Amino acid sequence: MQVSVEDVSSVKKVLHVEIPQEDVAREMDEAYGEIGKTAKIKGFRKGKIPRAILERHYQKSVNADVIQKLIQESLVKALEETGLKVVGSPQVDVSELIKNTPYKYNATVEIRPEISELEFKGMELTKTIYTVNDDEVEKQLKLLQETMTQKITIDEDRPAKEEDFVLVSYEAFEKGSPSHDIPRSENYTMKIGAGTIHKDFDEQLIDMKPGDKKEIRVSFPEGYQNKALANKNIDFHVELKEIRKEVPYELDDHFAQNMGNYETLEQLRNAIAENFKEGYEKRTEQELNEQIFQKLLKETDFEVPEVLVKQELDQIINDIEKRVEAHDKSMEELGFTREKLAETHQETAKKQVKRHLILNKIIEQENLSLTDDEIDQGYEDVAKSIDQPVKMVKEFYEMHKENFEFFKYTLLEKKVLKLILENSTITEKEPESKSVESEVENPEVENPSAS
Repeated sequence: MQVSVEDVSSVKKVLHVEIPQEDVAREMDEAYGEIGKTAKIKGFRKGKIPRAILERHYQKSVNADVIQKLIQESLVKALEETGLKVVGSPQVDVSELIKNTPYKYNATVEIRPEISELEFKGMELTKTIYTVNDDEVEKQLKLLQETMTQKITIDEDRPAKEEDFVLVSYEAFEKGSPSHDIPRSENYTMKIGAGTIHKDFDEQLIDMKPGDKKEIRVSFPEGYQNKALANKNIDFHVELKEIRKEVPYELDDHFAQNMGNYETLEQLRNAIAENFKEGYEKRTEQELNEQIFQKLLKETDFEVPEVLVKQELDQIINDIEKRVEAHDKSMEELGFTREKLAETHQETAKKQVKRHLILNKIIEQENLSLTDDEIDQGYEDVAKSIDQPVKMVKEFYEMHKENFEFFKYTLLEKKVLKLILENSTITEKEPESKSVESEVENPEVENPSAS
């Protein structure tokens, strides 16, 4: 077998592989020999069919099978022979098999870039120290107060109107019989005008008073999102029980108790302050990491394999899809497509790949590895972040080896960054303005729905 390597770029190569004619002939002989044992062709006894007749009937399938076998076996040997550190799967340009000639094909591969040894010690970094103040905490409390409202019955005697919250009970009927598609509902709170059930339903609630009963007909259109109700007339027997209004909670201990596992308003304030603190610490860490990568990227320049960029890009898009789904939305609703997201995040993915490759170079350069204690600490950090027992996290990684390898690699990357920080000169400074601090994402606290 002959193998030559064509350089397309520093990270893309084309292997030109030639398999000797005698090896091809041997594989063809074996293939036709196996077919000849079982082939049934009219006029010939099994096992006695001439080769020429077998070729006339089976040449296409035999050629395909032989080509596949030749490529599978030779490509592995070619990669071993060239010593290329391939990432991703080779792209094979399959050629036709011509009788009595060597078989030739090309395979395009991408390899990890060669990165020269990196000098990462002695960096001069700037660390911004963000602090939490009372104004930020009070502002966040006000925002929570606006989202946490209670609905109370109005005092005045008046009919329901647009934008009112109403407490209703209803039962749906189709052609005089209870509907199987819309369950009976008791004491259901809804906002008139929101179109929760249907806009026609809302409109017919207007001018009803508490205690009023009414039959409301809704004609669901042919293209209605709930296909079970599409093109149907449904009669709702409705009783309006109360007209309600939204009233914000007072900022007191009762408000804190409605926000989750807090007994007092002071506990809630402390939780908000702590979340702000964690957010600032995360921002400081990100800013330091960004400085590190900018300095390392200036020290070295290399091409990035397209396959690694695509893998990173797919991961970015998958993460976006999961976040969208977590908010009960779809990509289509928000006007996103994978193509648009790929275009938007292409450079981000490329930058991320460069960072991973640089960190990997330092891991190899410094011969870094993980201790059992570091892995155990990693389990604890993951368990804390997802609020699950450490035992469950450990069992998951024991059962999923591929995930475990990725988990270990992320720990090694963190170890590299820690090593760089330990060998750097860090100057602390205050933020340039308070507006910079306010860019930190608002902290999250437990916020169960309250009625």
